[in-house]
Amino acid sequence: MTLTATALAAAGAHGFLSPTGVEIAFVLVGLATLGAALVTVTTRQLVHAALWLVVALGGLAVEYLLLTAEFIAWVQVLIYVGSVVVLLLFGLMLTKAPIGRSPDADSGNRPVALAVALAAAAALVWVVVDAFRTTWIDLDGPAQGSTDVIGQILFRHWVLPFEALSVLLLAALVGAIVLSRKKKEDER
Repeated sequence: MTLTATALAAAGAHGFLSPTGVEIAFVLVGLATLGAALVTVTTRQLVHAALWLVVALGGLAVEYLLLTAEFIAWVQVLIYVGSVVVLLLFGLMLTKAPIGRSPDADSGNRPVALAVALAAAAALVWVVVDAFRTTWIDLDGPAQGSTDVIGQILFRHWVLPFEALSVLLLAALVGAIVLSRKKKEDER
């Protein structure tokens, strides 16, 4: 009787062959994000690449939401989807980049680029798997993606790099303004 009860309990338990809805959504969103990323790097139209980048970065934000890391998901949306892609599109518009197909977007080195990308991906997977092989997540503690945990880690251990990055971004912004003003003065 206990063998049957154990078999029934094991059949009802969550396992690899019985994924939850969140796990199925995670895989589907991951595949859509991978597809958008592949289209981003293979398209020959710069504006289309930027728009597919929005889809790929948005997919990453959804993945963070599925992992219950809401703060990181919103940072992904605000900084990457909002700021970086808008900056990229403004850069395309201000430099008068071609809107349609660009012959300069393909250098003919696709096989070499694919080999380098596969080698880099394999090295990245190996490093991540090796680094986190024996790491376990404490499920009883606070959620690792919560604002409280991120704030404590950021302001306890990473204050100096955080401030250095903000100064670096400010210097880049000032440099971009100076360079854009110089060009306008030279045109007059």
